[in-house]
Amino acid sequence: MNENKEIKDYIDYPADVKKYDTSKLPIRQKFFFTVLLNLASRAALRLTVKKGYKIEKINMEGLKPPYLLLSNHMQFTDFLLKYKATFPHRVHTVATLEGYYKKPWLVEQIGSICKRKFTTDISLIRSCAKVLREYKDVLCIYPEARYTPIGTCSEIPEVIGKLAKKNKVPVVVIIHHGNYLRAPFWDFRRKKAVPLYTTVKQILTAEQVEQMSADEINAKIREEMQYNEYKWQKDNNIRITEDYRAEGLHKVLYQCPHCMTESKMNSKGIHLFCEECGKKWELTELGELKALEGETEFAHIPDWFEWERANVRKEIESGSYSFEDDVRVYTLPGAMKYYYMGDAKVRHNPEEGFVLEGSYNGEPYRVQRSVKSLYSLHVEYDYCHIEPIDCFDISTQHDSFFCYPSKPNVITKLCFATEEMFKIAQEKTRA
Repeated sequence: MNENKEIKDYIDYPADVKKYDTSKLPIRQKFFFTVLLNLASRAALRLTVKKGYKIEKINMEGLKPPYLLLSNHMQFTDFLLKYKATFPHRVHTVATLEGYYKKPWLVEQIGSICKRKFTTDISLIRSCAKVLREYKDVLCIYPEARYTPIGTCSEIPEVIGKLAKKNKVPVVVIIHHGNYLRAPFWDFRRKKAVPLYTTVKQILTAEQVEQMSADEINAKIREEMQYNEYKWQKDNNIRITEDYRAEGLHKVLYQCPHCMTESKMNSKGIHLFCEECGKKWELTELGELKALEGETEFAHIPDWFEWERANVRKEIESGSYSFEDDVRVYTLPGAMKYYYMGDAKVRHNPEEGFVLEGSYNGEPYRVQRSVKSLYSLHVEYDYCHIEPIDCFDISTQHDSFFCYPSKPNVITKLCFATEEMFKIAQEKTRA
């Protein structure tokens, strides 16, 4: 990199590149769109969900907006079920910029609130307050901020409890079951025949929110948002018979528990296997793993996933964790087009967090997200908008950098490392 040039933390785009203003306040959803979303959701569910769906409402009698609606996140079907479950009330959803891609006008008209993944945006608080206090509508947030990688609850940020407390509104949790099993994040293109079941439950009244502290509200939210799709599958005897049901599972189960090798796992048909030592497991119709020979280290898939996380934490604590790679970079400054930035270098470690260094049109740039500023990492398996392979995104307030690693099957570990380094930093601060 040319050391004589000023290194910027942003891209100097041509004048005709329009950035999206995430600080814009949301438009109140017209009732026409409320009806349209309900009708479109009903039609899409009827056409695409082969085994049907059920929505159960709990403690919702007489509840009217404004209230805070928190949903788990598995795939696009979540949105369809949400709109059907909340009709006839207007719902304003916090959405990331990728959700606006090539359709910003429409997403704005349905009252969405834009933000970039895993960034702190003060304007978001103002937009949420406008929905709850002025419009007196439903504010929907997906606190996990990503599709679940393994069918269990991801990190819930502490700010959610503060948001409820500040606005003094009831809290409702909507939990979807079956959406992940039908189209897991690591193989979302092919839909399996799985029944869907959604619960919509008021977990706190406005009076309870006013009486509780933000920490107590957070604890209640985290308790109510726990789910485990593989346990739900087994408890309800849901058999997934598709002969490709294991394909893609190696993206999240990247480390072999037999030989401990990373990034050499693979999958085909109903089998998961290690290309290093040759050990093979079958994914049964009830969602359990069974070794074809020898010990079954983890029958329950989330247990394998959390074992990998624990191994990453040990690396961080021992001082042996670091990551460096050459990446291809695309950016999303606005809502209409991704821009190719060429090759860059990325590194990740407990001292610096993420550092991305590259150049565009001969001008060097350096983007950094510290450990304390990033509680999780936006990863995409087989990304649908750019190249259909795995990538991760480092976002700032004004841009999003989508990085395609040259090293195979590393993005799940990068996500673990991001989350565990953040937790360790928090623990040190509290101590």
